[in-house]
Amino acid sequence: MSRQEITIGLFGFGVVGKGLWDVLEQTPGLKANIRKICVKNHDKPRPISTDHFTFEKNDLLDDKSINVIVELIDDPEAAFEIVTKAMQNGKGVVSANKKMIADHLEELLEMQKKYEVPFLYEASCCASIPIIRNLEEYYDNDLLVSLEGIVNGSTNYILTRTSEDKISYEQALQLAREKGYVESNPALDVEGFDAKYKLIILLLHAFGIVEQPENIFNLGIQRLGALELRLAAEKGYKIKLIALARKLENDKVIAFVMPQFVNPASRFYTVDDVFNGVQTETSFADKQFFIGRGAGAFPTASAVLSDISALSYNYRYEYKKMSQESLSLSNDFSIEVFVRFQHKDEVPTSDFISITEKYRSADGHYIVGRIGFDKMIKCSWAQNPGVSILLTPAFNAEPYLHKEQDALKSEGVGIRIQDTKSFG
Repeated sequence: MSRQEITIGLFGFGVVGKGLWDVLEQTPGLKANIRKICVKNHDKPRPISTDHFTFEKNDLLDDKSINVIVELIDDPEAAFEIVTKAMQNGKGVVSANKKMIADHLEELLEMQKKYEVPFLYEASCCASIPIIRNLEEYYDNDLLVSLEGIVNGSTNYILTRTSEDKISYEQALQLAREKGYVESNPALDVEGFDAKYKLIILLLHAFGIVEQPENIFNLGIQRLGALELRLAAEKGYKIKLIALARKLENDKVIAFVMPQFVNPASRFYTVDDVFNGVQTETSFADKQFFIGRGAGAFPTASAVLSDISALSYNYRYEYKKMSQESLSLSNDFSIEVFVRFQHKDEVPTSDFISITEKYRSADGHYIVGRIGFDKMIKCSWAQNPGVSILLTPAFNAEPYLHKEQDALKSEGVGIRIQDTKSFG
């Protein structure tokens, strides 16, 4: 297949934009060049000739010699405007803006069909890990059962520092800020929003599900306290922020972002610092594991470069899973969780299906037990920023029939309490 020449209009020249410029310079085999670069800061010094730069977006969008727009800015709404006009003008688009894609997923799918243009966004999910292309191509025929992973390098760095350096969450967050690993608004990373936006994109390619961000639960690492950090160290666990999508036996799909205790048997145990790790499980091929850098100029730019290369061969996503299966998300399942709280009766045991452990001390209390997911996210104590909730090492999500479980509990069945100091 012959390659077409790619002429790029680039929006944004920050860390990733400059990284893309550098990797293109070192990839002579790819017939691609950057014609113009649109930036917003008039006074910022540039490391390359100012002849390449403009401050007017239409200089790129209306230039008929430019056939691909690469969008690498941090403003999701401005990015959506750019992508919309680029598609209307018949240009292919490459983007790394996960929030923009997650917020406007249905519209972006419709525009690709309407204007018959490709839209690729591998860099939006796990930087150097080519997970979207694998979900599109390799997992086309094999039945995917689950996809889970560490998809945010910033939080993984913070958690690595709490584990290896034995420092508090607040101290680790400050280190991440100093190194420039977190967003200007750290809540996007530490509260699990960034991971949720990526999960929404992966849900589309894994299970053909288009979902709005507000319909997926995300709990980040911002509530972590000394008790659970100490407990993890004592038991040889690590804490990781996990994004998960899994098909249950009833053909419903569950999806959420939550922190989890992981033990040394987990493949995620050794994924540290700014690395990402994604595990897939299929009906026939069992499990595969992908690991790679989840942040940084060159890892992200390499994913953008891969999309540009694919466009030179007229590649586009086919979204095959949308027509193969008719799946939808469900919150009707149960999980095993660790819940740490400060006040004695703050978390009622009656909210749980079963409890395997209770711990009380002067520096805090915790419960380990199984609870209906839908019930948990609606409990008032789960909304309390002083209450920490983590998945246990083997949380084992199961379909949860509320009426049957509530009937058992009303008869005194289903609540099991054991005062111990170990779980997992």
